[in-house]
Amino acid sequence: MPVRILHLHSTFALGGKEARAVRLMNAFGAAAEHVVLSAVPGALGARDAIDSDVATTFPCDGAAPSLIGKPGPRRYWRMARYMAGFDLVLSYNWGAMDGVAARRLYGDVMRLPPLVHHEDGFNADELVFQKTARVRFRQLMLGAAQRLVVPSAKLETIAREVWRQPARRVRRIANGIALEHYDRSPEPRAIPGFHRAPGDIVVGTMAGLRGVKNLPRLVRAFARSGNVGRLVIVGDGPERDAIVTAARVEGVADRLLLPGFLANAARYVGHFDLFALSSDSEQFPIAMIEAMAAGLPIVATDVGDVATMVAPINRRFIVPIDDEDALATALGQLIASRDLRHRLGAANRAVARDRYGEDTMISAYRDLYEGAMRRPGALGPTSD
Repeated sequence: MPVRILHLHSTFALGGKEARAVRLMNAFGAAAEHVVLSAVPGALGARDAIDSDVATTFPCDGAAPSLIGKPGPRRYWRMARYMAGFDLVLSYNWGAMDGVAARRLYGDVMRLPPLVHHEDGFNADELVFQKTARVRFRQLMLGAAQRLVVPSAKLETIAREVWRQPARRVRRIANGIALEHYDRSPEPRAIPGFHRAPGDIVVGTMAGLRGVKNLPRLVRAFARSGNVGRLVIVGDGPERDAIVTAARVEGVADRLLLPGFLANAARYVGHFDLFALSSDSEQFPIAMIEAMAAGLPIVATDVGDVATMVAPINRRFIVPIDDEDALATALGQLIASRDLRHRLGAANRAVARDRYGEDTMISAYRDLYEGAMRRPGALGPTSD
C-alpha cells in the first residue's frame, strides 16, 4: 500500500521550498499518495510541477481543516482528527505551525502519525528580530516534531540556540538540484521578449517579486554599475510595480525585462552572464544553486549561507546587505570582465557538481521520512 502523506504548507505557490517538496513527491512516485493543504487559500501554483502519475489531492470547500484561524484546543483537535488518517505529516514554515501544535496537544492520546517540520527562513516581518510570541510558540510546540529540518547552517544555529531544540532533533539537509539538466545550452526562445544585442552583458535573477527579495535595490545597483548590460528579472509577485518604478527613476527602464514566472530554470538561466541576488533574507537559495550549476558568477547580499555556498574566489562579490555601492561595484566589475566572469563561473559550477546534487538531497529526505515512520524502503529505492 502507498504511504499516505499529509503536507501542511504556509503557501503552495511555486517557490524554493515548494519546488523542493514537489521534487520529492515526484521522486517517491507511486510509493506515496499526497494530500496538500495551504494556509493561503488558492496559493497552489506549485501543483502544476507535480508529475501527472503522482497521486495528489488538494481538499477544498471545508473538506479539510483550515490552517488559518484563531488558535485554540478545539481547532487543534479538529486538525488532529484529520491528521490521524495519514502515515506521515510534513509541515512547512510558520504558516503550518497549527499542525505541529495539534500533534503536541493530541499526538499521544490519539496516536497520531509522526510529524516532520521544515523551516526555510523568515518573511519581511521577521527580518531583523524574530517575534517573541513566535519564538516562544516554537519552543513549546516543536518538541512534537520527530525531526526539524533546515537547509542552512544559520537556521540550524537558530533552531538550537533560539528555539532551544536539542541537536538530535535538528537535521540540516542542503538543497539540491538535477545538475545534469544544466549541462545543455539554453533554449533560444525560453525567455519571452528576450533578445541579446551585440555586446550585451545580461545580469539575471530568479525570484518571487516580494518585498523580502528587495529587487528595487538590484535595479538601483544595476543602474549605477555602468552604462552597459541588461537586467532580466524572472518571477512574478506584488512588487512588480515597485521594480518598474525604480527602473524608471534610475533611467534603465529600457534595459529591464520582466518576463514573469518561468518554470524550469535549466531552459533559460544560461542566457544570463551573471546572477545577482539582492535579498534582505535568504537561507540556502535554490535559484543560486541553479545559476552556479549553469556556470555563472554570483553577486549577492551577504544573507543566510550565501557566502559559504559559492566558490572561495567568488566570495569577495558577496557584499554587506546595507551597502548598495558595494553591490553596484561588484556588478560593474563582473560586467566589465569576461575573463573574470568565466573563472568565477567555472569555479561555481565545480562547487555545485561536488555539493548540490539532487540525488544526495532526495536520499537524505527519503531516509529521514522512512526513519520517522520506522518503515525502511517504504518510499521506494534509493537512486544509484
